[in-house]
This record gives sequence, structure tokens and C-alpha cells, in this order.
Amino acid sequence: MKNIEKIWLTDDAVWIKTTEGQQACEKFEDYPRLKYATPAQREHFETNAFGIYWPEIDEDLSFDGFFEKKERNSLYRIFVEHPELNASAIARRLGLAQSLLAQYISGTKHPSKERMEMIKSEIRKIGEELQLI
Repeated sequence: MKNIEKIWLTDDAVWIKTTEGQQACEKFEDYPRLKYATPAQREHFETNAFGIYWPEIDEDLSFDGFFEKKERNSLYRIFVEHPELNASAIARRLGLAQSLLAQYISGTKHPSKERMEMIKSEIRKIGEELQLI
């Protein structure tokens, strides 16, 4: 766990600085809810010892995640290329915690092959349901 000294926002990212002087950022474009949030929504965040939480848009980032190497996986590409997909709603449909799905999307956690297929299958199912409209 990192000891955070400072948190600040730029136009495209949230930055943190540790008491040891390390700095890191997370780009808003990597998190659809932050990407499409208004500046006022982005400014309204809460912190605890583990991370940052935006209650209005239900997004949270762990401080440790700022310093982990992230692999861009197919889920990441799906959600970035299709911002109309709501990760929170998809997580509810799957019975997964939203924060877990967000970690799969960002690459901080890796789903099993079976879990990945379950997620993609649910996204395809949503597409099929929309075609029936």
C-alpha cells in the first residue's frame, strides 16, 4: 500500500504523488465512466487509505493500481471502442462485482478463459437483444 501525499486532476488524467516522491497517473480514456464524466463529476471524489472513489459515477481506482503495468486485453478494446456499453450494468447481469469487471477491463486482474468467454457472451447477448428492437 502506498502513502499518498497529493491527488490532482488534469484535463485527461488523475495523478497521485506518494510520500516517497513517486508520481503516477490513470488516463480518463481508460475508464469509460471517467472519460464521459463532466469536469464537475470528476472533481467530486472521495479517498481512503486504498484509493479514490467517485460516488456520483460509481468509479473507483486503487492507489496500487496506478503503479501496476496494465495489459490491454480484448475487454479493454471492447469497452473503449463501444462506450455505449455500461460496465456496471453488464457486471450486474453477470452477477459480478462492478469493481472486479473494471479490473478485468483495465488489465489489473485477469479473468480465467471461461470467465472471459462468459463476459463476451453476455455482451453478444445484449447485441442480440438490441437487434430485436
